[in-house]
Amino acid sequence: MTPRKHIAPGAVVWLLLGAAYFVIPLAATLIFSLRSNQTGTCCTLENYGEILHDPQFSKTIKTSFILSLETIVVTLLLLVPTVYWVHLRLPRLRPVLGFIALVPFVVPAIILVVGLLDIYKGTPSWFYAEPYGFLVGAYVILAFPYMYFSLDAGFRAIDVHTLTEASQSLGARWTTTLVRVIVPNIKASALAGSFLTLAIVMGEFTIASLAVFDTFPIYIQYINQNKAYPASAVTLLSFAITWAAMLALLAVGRGRRAPAAAGAH
Repeated sequence: MTPRKHIAPGAVVWLLLGAAYFVIPLAATLIFSLRSNQTGTCCTLENYGEILHDPQFSKTIKTSFILSLETIVVTLLLLVPTVYWVHLRLPRLRPVLGFIALVPFVVPAIILVVGLLDIYKGTPSWFYAEPYGFLVGAYVILAFPYMYFSLDAGFRAIDVHTLTEASQSLGARWTTTLVRVIVPNIKASALAGSFLTLAIVMGEFTIASLAVFDTFPIYIQYINQNKAYPASAVTLLSFAITWAAMLALLAVGRGRRAPAAAGAH
């Protein structure tokens, strides 16, 4: 018979305070979003209906979501092989990569976008004049530190040399080793970096605004400036959509792990 574990009263208090810190603002925003835009009375869903039927809502949320997926894919394709090779063959470059990863924290977004607009000038119009080109290039830079440190922690948690040597001893090429041996072992770290990247892209305002692209944060800012009660509704909708996208990424990661485990049995 196992002894019952007791939770300290102090821990419960801090847990309740932490929950209240997140729940109370959301509850206040929800109550405010249920007020009528004409009369100010409570308990109506007209603000949500107005937002959901606005064509700009669906257009901008689709744009930001596609940008998020593209940024995640490009960042993973660039960093997973790089971090793997550094851990395997070039461990002395880890401090260099760590220092480079800190640069996006130091350079303000407004300076970054001005520099990128000048650097990318003269590139093809499909890249320079489209959000799926220019903004993805900028967002990969913003997501670099979050994805790098997540992947670096994942690679440090596994024995890269032993896994690589075991795979190569069975005749696997380095691409096969990376895709079928290394990546499944760092899936949790890759998902963590993907969650952070998704949250960054879905909420980034400065670069999209200065580059004159219509993304979801630009739409939220427009609603906040012009409509009071619908602004609360779109804020809650953006919160719910971001969390739903994160849960979808988590479900995809677990869904791929489950068939692999079934195949092993």
